[in-house]
Amino acid sequence: MTLIKSISGIRGTIGGKVGDNLTPVDAVKFASAYGTFLKQNTAKDKLKVVIGRDARISGPMIHNLVVNTLVGLGIDVIDLGLSTTPTVEIAVPMEKADGGIILTASHNPKQWNALKLLNAKGEFLSGADGAKILEIAEAEAFDFADVDALGEVTENHAYMDIHIDEVLELPLVDADLVKTKKFKVVVDGVNSSGGIIIPNLLEQMGVEVVKLYCEPNGHFPHNPEPLKEHLGDICKLVVEEKADFGIVVDPDVDRLAFISNDGEMFGEEYTLVAVADYVLSKTPGNTVSNMSSSRALRDITEKHGGTYQASAVGEVNVVELMKKTNAIIGGEGNGGIIYPSSHYGRDSIVGAALFLTYLANQNKTVAEIRASFPQYFMSKNKIELTPQIDVDTVLATLTEKYKSENISTIDGVKIDFPTEWVHLRKSNTEPIIRIYTEAPTQNEADVLAERFVKELKKIAGI
Repeated sequence: MTLIKSISGIRGTIGGKVGDNLTPVDAVKFASAYGTFLKQNTAKDKLKVVIGRDARISGPMIHNLVVNTLVGLGIDVIDLGLSTTPTVEIAVPMEKADGGIILTASHNPKQWNALKLLNAKGEFLSGADGAKILEIAEAEAFDFADVDALGEVTENHAYMDIHIDEVLELPLVDADLVKTKKFKVVVDGVNSSGGIIIPNLLEQMGVEVVKLYCEPNGHFPHNPEPLKEHLGDICKLVVEEKADFGIVVDPDVDRLAFISNDGEMFGEEYTLVAVADYVLSKTPGNTVSNMSSSRALRDITEKHGGTYQASAVGEVNVVELMKKTNAIIGGEGNGGIIYPSSHYGRDSIVGAALFLTYLANQNKTVAEIRASFPQYFMSKNKIELTPQIDVDTVLATLTEKYKSENISTIDGVKIDFPTEWVHLRKSNTEPIIRIYTEAPTQNEADVLAERFVKELKKIAGI
């Protein structure tokens, strides 16, 4: 059980003691800090915030606490109810709101929930703003509204439909072409809001949808992180249904993974690679992903005459570098597609629509498309942290040991060897060190990962 406070919001497990877990008191405290921050930094008499949540079991409780805390601060709330992270992101500027909160712990299991905080552009807060909110929360420097100045709540449950409409209007999304292909797709919505919005999008594009775990009741039927070891059911069903492919999203629908027509994982790293190949073929330009993402995006970008750059891990860092380099598309290797023509946020709805259009333009199966890309293999590992471990010292020791190699310390430590790389960093969202490796074969990636797990444990004395 734990509570993680970071510049991107607050995340924790439900129940337990105040300050150690995401209790009702902690939810109110951080909603108060966010609302106070907006009041201090927005020159308006009346503020407005958009709120939406995923389908996890604790959602309604946390949602009511956060909504009414903002009302108590004198802030008006546009309540989207059950929604997705990218849907809230597009709603904020459409509503001319001053910020937004998404109540979701993303890919974390059902006992977790979180407050993800947005600015007036519908983008994640900067590190500096996040730090200010943490300071306000720590000081409990809140000033609530008197009875005549309380905020008002307006419910608007149409935004998932509005979001689909926005996506279908994108110039590179061709629903008419997709309709002619009569695709059949299996969708795993992990019993959250993706089980509503993804099938609706696909049906509007003329796709036959086979639903798997699309009941938004918050009872996740498997670990909600869209990794191979969690997705046996959909891999099997894609083959049984003779489907063209499968789509998997996480509970808040900002991560997108595909299952090829042969029941094999397309590879979450290759979601962005495939969509970028299509987008860059129509609108050449630059790309950005984080430094834990596959080299394959660099290869595809250079094929289309663009320049690739890597940012520190974290959506806000990817977006910042995308803006600096005027990137046409970018994202993260965890299946997060960021397409600025829509908005600067990871969006599975945009990703799915672009991929369907890409597939409709190719006379290939999904498995054949996957085989056409540069082949890299990743190994993703983690080490659980205890309070006694000094992560900075551990990483500094490794940096010194490998100083003769091509090293980046922008975000943890990344060591680029000639044909493979390893990236070691402390997670922003869980008490772990992540160890990502990539190499030309799975065996080489696994061996490299095992080597660095052992080295880390030895230095840390685990």
